[in-house]
Amino acid sequence: MLEMASRVPVRFPGSQGLDVDKYLLSPQLRSSTSDGMGERLRLPGLHRRVSAWSDNGEEPVDWKQPASMPWPLTDRSDEWSSGSDRSGARGFSDPEERSMGGYSARLSRDLGRQAPLLRGIFEIDKRSCDVSLTGSHLFWCPIQPETPGSSKVQPLPKEEFIELRDIFSVKLKRRRLAGQEKGGTLLGITVFVCIRKGHKLKETAIDLHNLSEDYCDIWYRQLKEILNGFPNRPKSLKVIINPHSHKGEAPNVYYRHVAPLFKLADIQTHVTETNYKGHALALLKECELQEYDGIVCVGGDGSVSEVAHGLLLRAQMDAGKTINGSMSPVRAPLPLGVIPAGTTNILAYSLHGIRHPVTAALHIIMGNIQPVDACSFSSDDKLLRFGFSSMFGFGGRTLALAEKHRWMPSSQRRDFAVIKTLANLKPDSCDISYLPLSDQQLTFFHKKKSKENVSESESKDPWQYTQGQVLNVSIMAIPCLCSMAPRGLAPDTRLNDGTMALVIVRNTSRPEFVKHLKRYATQKNQFDYPFVETHMVKEVKLCPQNLSHYGNALSEHNGEVHTGFSEDVHPWNIDGDLLEASSEVHVCLHPELINLYGSNIEELEEVKAKCSCL
Repeated sequence: MLEMASRVPVRFPGSQGLDVDKYLLSPQLRSSTSDGMGERLRLPGLHRRVSAWSDNGEEPVDWKQPASMPWPLTDRSDEWSSGSDRSGARGFSDPEERSMGGYSARLSRDLGRQAPLLRGIFEIDKRSCDVSLTGSHLFWCPIQPETPGSSKVQPLPKEEFIELRDIFSVKLKRRRLAGQEKGGTLLGITVFVCIRKGHKLKETAIDLHNLSEDYCDIWYRQLKEILNGFPNRPKSLKVIINPHSHKGEAPNVYYRHVAPLFKLADIQTHVTETNYKGHALALLKECELQEYDGIVCVGGDGSVSEVAHGLLLRAQMDAGKTINGSMSPVRAPLPLGVIPAGTTNILAYSLHGIRHPVTAALHIIMGNIQPVDACSFSSDDKLLRFGFSSMFGFGGRTLALAEKHRWMPSSQRRDFAVIKTLANLKPDSCDISYLPLSDQQLTFFHKKKSKENVSESESKDPWQYTQGQVLNVSIMAIPCLCSMAPRGLAPDTRLNDGTMALVIVRNTSRPEFVKHLKRYATQKNQFDYPFVETHMVKEVKLCPQNLSHYGNALSEHNGEVHTGFSEDVHPWNIDGDLLEASSEVHVCLHPELINLYGSNIEELEEVKAKCSCL
């Protein structure tokens, strides 16, 4: 099927002496080979002269090279590398495969690989390579020349490959003069690949050199067609940047690290920098969302929380829902991307396992969609906002104190607020009622089955009540990873398992409370104290006892919640954003209410996050 020429062409590096007249067009290109008059037509560039580089720097020689072959390159299917290990090269171990006489036998025998769409010669890393493109992989193998008159069997070079789903862009590579923006001498094709190193994603480039315009154009168009077929990859994004996040680093993070990647991936962006608190919410209420494939927020947890709230609020408005605390909310219409650029980045860590803008950007470019549970916060049947996590007591007071000292640098402000709140540590008396999940439901949800399959009798667990003095109450629908809690503030909760963690820290001495806080920074059980209670719940109602006689004094303006009382109000920390409430707050879990760009981190113990959170 594939014959060998008796001589190796002069000065052609890596040539296997293939009889090029035996090459055929692939089935995908055969539709243009005949004009109906019995004469074979040739596609442009398929048999034009292609320059090949010699190893010793001599003048290139001309060699006719076809675009493809109908026979698939093969390898043993049980030797595929999986997951993130896709960079390993592999060779042939069968003695029969070490000779080109057995090459055709191997091609016809081993049918585990898809038939190639294109096959040809490119120079990769200064070596001439036999390159094959299938519907799922790009393979290449250096061409090993035969030594005339030698009986010694030369081992074939190892074959390498990348999965097409890991490619996020392909470009024609050209040499241009200084200041030249278009045209230039064609050098070949550059393939941009997303690779994983632990939780970190980064981009790398593979150059396939060939000087033929028509030849490279065929490969370029075929690769673009395949990449355009991958689902969830955005083509247009609305980007919202909070220029005041952290030290004002959000614009620099976006324009330096993220925008070039979006441009490389041919993603159109419309960028808006917010000017005031609530600007993102007002923007999303009026934005033409149908023009975009996703929303991207560049900032800290407070910025992301505002954008997520605005996106979900817009979904209820478009669905004609009555905005109140008892509604059943609909899902957000677009996925949300989180680029960490703030003081706290708990949501970004829970999604990506790392504070790394490039990793977050590549998750968006690759279209990695992660459904995430969200909570609604309401009071007296009035919706206050949507969010992912909240703290009442110590966590709320610390954030409220930090917000009053915005003039201080972020790290000093955080440390000052923590120390000052610990110095004035005092409990709050409150009534807490919660709707727990049964053991059967916990097992059910942790197996990631749908909540709708739970029987009606199981879903009607009775409410449970508790009251007394508490130092802190945490209600979290996500694990809340950060450097202070490498296992997460809620280590038994996942992003979309349909559970919500309720952690109640009862009144105790200051030293014991500090010990509890320090446990979050270790691998030890931070809940192994007699004054700490943990519950897996679906709903929580919390009402401070000294506010029981007050009515609801909450009002909303530009997305901010205000109260008419200057005293007797209690601060809540909702995703790093301050909410002041003067009446009972009802927290309800809504499974998979929003899609975020990212991945689900299961091995929380292996996460080595580095963030700074309250």
